[in-house]
Amino acid sequence: MAGGDGAMAMTPHVLIVAGSDSSGGAGIARDVETVSAFGLRSCLAVTAVTVQTHDTVEQIEHMPPELVAAQMRAAFAANQVAAVKIGMLGTAAAIEAVGSVLASSPKVPVVLDPVLVSTSGRLLLEEDAIDVLRRDLMPVCRLVTPNLIELATLNGSAPAPDEEGARHQGKELSRRVRTAVLVKGGHSAGSQSIDVLLQPNCPAVRFEAPRLPRGMRGTGCMLSSAIAASLALGLSLEDSVRSAKQYVFDIIARPR
Repeated sequence: MAGGDGAMAMTPHVLIVAGSDSSGGAGIARDVETVSAFGLRSCLAVTAVTVQTHDTVEQIEHMPPELVAAQMRAAFAANQVAAVKIGMLGTAAAIEAVGSVLASSPKVPVVLDPVLVSTSGRLLLEEDAIDVLRRDLMPVCRLVTPNLIELATLNGSAPAPDEEGARHQGKELSRRVRTAVLVKGGHSAGSQSIDVLLQPNCPAVRFEAPRLPRGMRGTGCMLSSAIAASLALGLSLEDSVRSAKQYVFDIIARPR
């Protein structure tokens, strides 16, 4: 191996396991951009190729599960993977393949953004895969980052009407999957965007930021990738969430 390639392999990487977005607004494009902003490199396992604009998802082609697993194994073999960010998985078979690789790979923090539905309303995870996601993959993650709609779906309940309800649902999911859950409040009302970090046997931690008048696509991808990058840099979970939330706020607030 050439010297430059060897140096690159030793640089901490975040392994991104997610789908592509042809518009560049979400998915792997956002993930790589975010990890780079934290001074780290990315390696990839593409789970799906999507055809989409900023308004609609027109087509989805899922990668064969064995191909997803092979990409992950190659990424671990080639690089010093310091954290893993998982986004769109699509099928139960893909979830099982990803979980199998993680079980046999070096133990690093894994951040799961449970991508269930696109912003435009397209189902991105087959309904029969939700149980598999909850049973097989969430327990091996360091953090799961559902929005209020995803949280309700994962708990089999109606969306929480207020912060107290969201906190209760997040606590219940954290108890069931035995890992930390960050309940994202971006879909709620009010002048503040409030996220709540819930961990087994720990007090809840609340993160507040002013709600900005405009939104953008891909913020969930950005937040989970920023948390994974911060964990890869050695920050605590709480500090990683705080750093990531500030990063996303700054991106949205930036003049365009």
